Amino acid sequence: MLPDFRLETLFSRWEFSARYNLAASDMETVALGELLALADTEDREAWETLRLGYIPSRGIPQLREAIASWYEVITGENVICFTGAQEGIFCAMHALLSPGDHAVVLVPNYQSTETIPASICEVSGVALRPAEGWRLDLDELRNALRPNTRVIAINFPNNPTGALTDPGSFGAIIRLAEERGIYLLSDEVYRGVERDPAARLPHAADLSERTLSLGVTSKALGLPGLRVGWIATRDRALMDRLERMKHYLSIAGAGPSEVLATIALKHRARILARNTALLDENRTLLREFFMRHEDVLEWYDPGGGCVQFPRYCGSEGAEELCRRAVERHGVLMLPPSVFASKLATVPGDRIRLGYGRRDLGSALAAFERVLTE
Repeated sequence: MLPDFRLETLFSRWEFSARYNLAASDMETVALGELLALADTEDREAWETLRLGYIPSRGIPQLREAIASWYEVITGENVICFTGAQEGIFCAMHALLSPGDHAVVLVPNYQSTETIPASICEVSGVALRPAEGWRLDLDELRNALRPNTRVIAINFPNNPTGALTDPGSFGAIIRLAEERGIYLLSDEVYRGVERDPAARLPHAADLSERTLSLGVTSKALGLPGLRVGWIATRDRALMDRLERMKHYLSIAGAGPSEVLATIALKHRARILARNTALLDENRTLLREFFMRHEDVLEWYDPGGGCVQFPRYCGSEGAEELCRRAVERHGVLMLPPSVFASKLATVPGDRIRLGYGRRDLGSALAAFERVLTE
């Protein structure tokens, strides 16, 4: 039995009623017309002549090839599409794990990365700690492994911290999984919006046949309404198992969404350039904001993504701050209870802030009113 999905429960109550959304984990999106304006002749014709029938379960070939073009080794045959990254996580965990197996996940995390495997088998957590800059301790990861460990799940840039690991450590994680015969599920949904492009990690699926790279149009590309995610892996037998899992869920994606996602993936460089420029602007606003409130807020500059996990030092506590902010001021932020874990301690004085939207300035002004109330 899966537990309540705390983040989505909170969003279902407040996401579309709160006036200011500082909890968003995606980039500023675009209007349909803006995306279609990027289309070449072939893709425009595909859009205008699209018939609204079923499409291939693994995704339309054009989209799978467009996704594969983001990788070095992966081809379209190595890609299967899902209805968002969430369906990909669900299918991957069920395709890889059975009762009696063991999985290891990073903490804090996107809740389903922990709770879905925990509904199948035993799971251990490896904590990312603020005192260590949210860095992954490779020795701690190695010590968490067991003879029956079948999956390691990682996420860089991390949600909710925005933390990155270095390429050397990333390679060491992949080698460790290979040596132990373990599958590595690498959540890469924020790849492309790193603070320093030179720190960008390679796609895990390009480096090993024991890896799965999880991607989505929602986060770095800022197109959550398309509901298009994917997994890239060179393990053909695993691809078959993923598809059979999908047959019990969405069966196939939505044709209009996959055509639009194809356009976006073909023009990802332009979209990502726009989004990284916006993040640069918003980091300046954040830096100035936190400097004005350094008596109650402790800030750090995340390595990537569009979320961060600052510390709130006020006497009322982070949980109460978030409740008061949304109920009295219409400012939505994510409290620490959303990221609580049964596997490892998550600091209770943290709030998750999203900074990928164009209205960040007005949202921070509202947050300022909360702090000075």
